[in-house]
Amino acid sequence: MRKSRHEINRYAMLGVLTGGLLLGSLPLLSGCGAAKDDEIVLRVANWEEYMDEGDWDEEDAVEFSDGTILCPESSLVEDFEEWYYETYGQKVRVEYSTFGTNEELYNQITIGDVYDLACPSEYMIMKMMTEGMLEPYSEAFYDADIPENYYVRGVSPYIAGVYDELAIGGEVLSTYAAGYMWGTLGIVYNPEEVTEEEASTWKLLLNEKYAKQITIKDSVRDAFFAGVSIYQYDDITAETFRQSDTYARDMYNKLNATDAVTVDAVEDILSAIKRNVYSFETDSGKADMVTGKVLANQQWSGDAVYTMDQAEEDGVELCYSTPEESTNLWFDGWVMLKDGISEAPEKKQAAEAFVNYLSMPENAVRNMMYIGYTSVIAGGDSEKVLDYVNWCYEADPEEMDEEDMVEYDICYFFDNEDAVIVTSEDQTRRQLFAQYPTAEVMDRSVIMAYFDAEGNERINRMWTNVRCFDLKNWWEGLAK
Repeated sequence: MRKSRHEINRYAMLGVLTGGLLLGSLPLLSGCGAAKDDEIVLRVANWEEYMDEGDWDEEDAVEFSDGTILCPESSLVEDFEEWYYETYGQKVRVEYSTFGTNEELYNQITIGDVYDLACPSEYMIMKMMTEGMLEPYSEAFYDADIPENYYVRGVSPYIAGVYDELAIGGEVLSTYAAGYMWGTLGIVYNPEEVTEEEASTWKLLLNEKYAKQITIKDSVRDAFFAGVSIYQYDDITAETFRQSDTYARDMYNKLNATDAVTVDAVEDILSAIKRNVYSFETDSGKADMVTGKVLANQQWSGDAVYTMDQAEEDGVELCYSTPEESTNLWFDGWVMLKDGISEAPEKKQAAEAFVNYLSMPENAVRNMMYIGYTSVIAGGDSEKVLDYVNWCYEADPEEMDEEDMVEYDICYFFDNEDAVIVTSEDQTRRQLFAQYPTAEVMDRSVIMAYFDAEGNERINRMWTNVRCFDLKNWWEGLAK
């Protein structure tokens, strides 16, 4: 059974609003555990419940097409330590710590905690790049001829393209970050109550037919994305706009606009959404969907998979939609911290090796199986990741009528013409769709930028008005 990082609020409201950023749950790693003379200490910070901890049940074992069986007993961290010694003849000890939000990680670093390797989300990676906090990956890390370089050989060409094209301050992300997990932002809904057409737009959040039966993320960035998509609906869904040669660039600019006119309009939309929804939530939306307390919920794709799995155990079939306006393409990636690496070549080698070890196809499968999110690893020449997708979703012709089976094309991700899953028709709206959206969905996906100081201040002020004061609703109430 998949597990999910269900305690995570990827963009904590308090941290975004105050800029003071949350203190808290990470242990202070500076100076922890003196290293032996022949031992490298690698300090790693990752999201809570975001890496395989081992101890699999036999019923969870995955059998690959080459006959090998995956059913680990130890954690990936323990296995890496053993693999590193066998590969490089050097002992390494990983001091593994977790964080709950990007802001929490950033705060711990700025108050003096030292990490060698961390896994923030895309906008925090861009912020850290801008502030000169990151150590670039070595040229050798991207040398596909080195046998231990599993990342460069296995990363999805689609994801590699995103990292190579997304730039800030004239530098591309792949210089400072290697991918880990990725996904989309969409809507989980109950198809018995909400139609597929109704769930195909962010306007569902404003649909009075479902007043107090929908929830939205208590996150300024995720809420803003839905709001700005609604605001720009007519423009970004126009056929002439979508057929434009500059469509991708124009979409990015429109959905990352922070000018006063746009932000004021989004504030009006989010104020209306606040009146209509059951609540803004950080984690309760999953349970509320499973129990039927609400009928639809704005969700990250990995949590959507978890929600659909849990509901299925109770005999309830939920679906996942990526609205027609656009979906947010998000990702978490591994970055090396300059203060931690400190120009120590043995530290940098160990950090890059850790990323490469996690990028082994079988280890990518271990992580996906454990947390429910989707790895950036396609596997290159290895079929193990594609085997896993088939193991999860391939239809059994002995148990299903042929008319209920469809071909689901995810060749764009695997760069493999054989990456077509014969699956049940409902999986085109359910877990498979959430984990591996279609190429058409990715064509209208947008990464949310790291906003500059002026834009960030404007959006935070808007969010404060919506969430804390709701001044527009208060003023309208007085006018009545």
